Amino acid sequence: MFINLEIDWPKHVAAGPCKRCVEVCPVDIFRMADGKLEVVADNEDECILCDMCLVQCPTRAITLRKLYEAL
Repeated sequence: MFINLEIDWPKHVAAGPCKRCVEVCPVDIFRMADGKLEVVADNEDECILCDMCLVQCPTRAITLRKLYEAL
């Protein structure tokens, strides 16, 4: 794993049924399942660090952490 994506559920729920991150992610890291936002673990390492999910999240409920150091 090169990154870790976390969703702050209380913040996410405050936004209502938001799925902006699902719509803007170019590598399909997020999905809605049974009305709940999920991170697709198999796609997590496909993240291109575009930050579109962070920019589009109205409640800033998404945290993106890099698990590596640039050389």
